Amino acid sequence: MKSNWKSLAIIALLSSFVTLAAYNFLGFNKQDVIFNESSPTPSVTGRLAALTGPQGAPGDFTYAAEATTPAVVHIKTTITRTVRQQQIPDIFRDFFGDEFGRGGNGGAPQRQRGQASGSGVIISQDGYIVTNNHVVQGADEVEVILTDKRSFKAKVIGTDPLTDLAVIQVNAKNLPSITLGDSDALKLGEWVLAVGYPLDLESTVTAGIVSAKSRRIGILDQNIDKNDSKPDSPVEAFIQTDAAINPGNSGGALVNLRGELVGINSAIASATGYYSGYGFAVPVSLVKKVSADLVKYGNVQRGYLGIMPVELNSLRAQELGSKIGRGIYISEVVEGGASAAAGLKKGDVIVKMEGQNVDSDAQMREIIGRRRPGDVIAMTVNRNGDMRDFRVELRNRNGGRDIIKKSETISASNSSASLGSLGADFEELTATDAKRLGVDGGVRVKRIREGKMAETDIEEGFIIVKANGKVVRSVKDLQTALNTTKEGEGLMLIGMYPNSSRMYYYAVPV
Repeated sequence: MKSNWKSLAIIALLSSFVTLAAYNFLGFNKQDVIFNESSPTPSVTGRLAALTGPQGAPGDFTYAAEATTPAVVHIKTTITRTVRQQQIPDIFRDFFGDEFGRGGNGGAPQRQRGQASGSGVIISQDGYIVTNNHVVQGADEVEVILTDKRSFKAKVIGTDPLTDLAVIQVNAKNLPSITLGDSDALKLGEWVLAVGYPLDLESTVTAGIVSAKSRRIGILDQNIDKNDSKPDSPVEAFIQTDAAINPGNSGGALVNLRGELVGINSAIASATGYYSGYGFAVPVSLVKKVSADLVKYGNVQRGYLGIMPVELNSLRAQELGSKIGRGIYISEVVEGGASAAAGLKKGDVIVKMEGQNVDSDAQMREIIGRRRPGDVIAMTVNRNGDMRDFRVELRNRNGGRDIIKKSETISASNSSASLGSLGADFEELTATDAKRLGVDGGVRVKRIREGKMAETDIEEGFIIVKANGKVVRSVKDLQTALNTTKEGEGLMLIGMYPNSSRMYYYAVPV
C-alpha cells in the first residue's frame, strides 16, 4: 500500500480554483471566549449546541446540511505577482543588441493580479473564521461571501503553515456560527459531510464516511522553515474521508450527522488534481487549539517533548533491539529537555499518551500539538518489558515553560517597519543555495506587494548581494543599509537572478 500512496500526487488545494483567465496562478469575541491557561482549548460560552443534540437517522443528511451550510463561507483572494518575461539567450543579444525580443514594453516585468477561491468556517458570531493557511497565504485582499450573499473584507489574524490553518476576521455581528465537535470520538465508517465551495460553485454538500484517522501524507513538509537551525515539524494527523472534496473545498467544514464540526478540509490525493476518492481534513481537536492560540497570542504555542522519536514496526523493532513492535521508540533524549527532566531514557517505547494507545508518529504529534508549554502529558512507557507511567511537563522551544508571544518570535524579515515599507517580503539564502550560486550569502526578494519595490523593475526571486555598496548576507544587513539611506536618496541594490550569471543594479526610492 505504501508504494501505491507514493504514486499518488498529494495535492493541497492552494486557494483551490483560479478564476483569472488571462493569467493562472495560482470572531472570537474576547468576552465570548474564556481562555484557560491550563486547558489547550478555549471554552466558548453561550453559542455551542449540546453534543447530544438532534441527529438525523442513518443516511439522512438533511439536518446536518441545514445546520452547517449558513456557517460555511466562500473566500475569494486577490494576489498580485510579478511576471518575468522570457529571457533571450546572450548569443542573440550579442548579434542583435539588448533590445532584441523585448517588444514594445522594453522587457519590463509585468504586475499581474490573479484571483483564487476557497472556503472557511465561522467559529464565532462576531466574525472569526477558520480556514486553511494556503487559502489566504500571500493574499493582498481577502473577501468573505456568506450564503445570504453578503460580502465582507477580511483581515488575517494569524496563520500556521505547520498545521495549514489560519484565522481571519470580518467586521460583523450575530453571524451564524458552527458547533465544534469532538474528532477523537469519530469512528471509522461513520458518516460525514463535506461543506464548501468547490470549483467556484455555490455552497455544496457531499457525503462520505471516515476512511481513516491520524493519516500523515507529507504534504506539509514543504512548509518547514529551511532557514531555521531548529525547524519545527509539521503536525499531520488528517482525517481521511471519501466525501467528495475538490479544489475550492479548502478551508471548508467536515461535519458529522449532528452538524458538528469535526475537521477542516485541506487536501486531496489525486493523479489529476480533482476528486478521486481520497480527501483529508485537519481534526477539530487541533483546530480548536491552533485557532485559540492565533486569536490570543498571534502565533501557535508549541510544546516540546525533547526526544528523537522512531515509529516502530516489526522490522524497525528488530533493528533497534526493541522488545515490542508497536509504539514510539525514543532513539535520543535531548539533554535538559522535558523528557529528560521526567526521567525518560533512550530505548524507552512510548505506548500510551493521555490514555490513548499510540501507534504512529502522526498521532503522537497531534496529541502534543493540542498542548502548550507548561502542560503536563501523562504517558505509559515500556522499558525493557516493564510498563512505567510518567508525567512530562512540556517545554517551549527555548527550554522554558513560558508562553512565547509573537513579538518574541517574529522573524527579522518582518521585524522592521522600514523594510516593510519597501513593499516586499525577504528571506535569507540557505547555505546550500549560496554555494550553488557562488556567493557568500544574500537576501532573496520572496514576494513583491504594493510599495516602493513595485515601482522598480525588480522581480520576485531577485537575490540581493549588495546594498549601498555594502555586502548583504542577511536581512539584518539589508536593514542596516536601509537605515543609512538619506531621505530623498535611493537604496542601490546589486544582485542576480537564480538562472542568470549577470549582475543587475536597481535603485529603490526611499
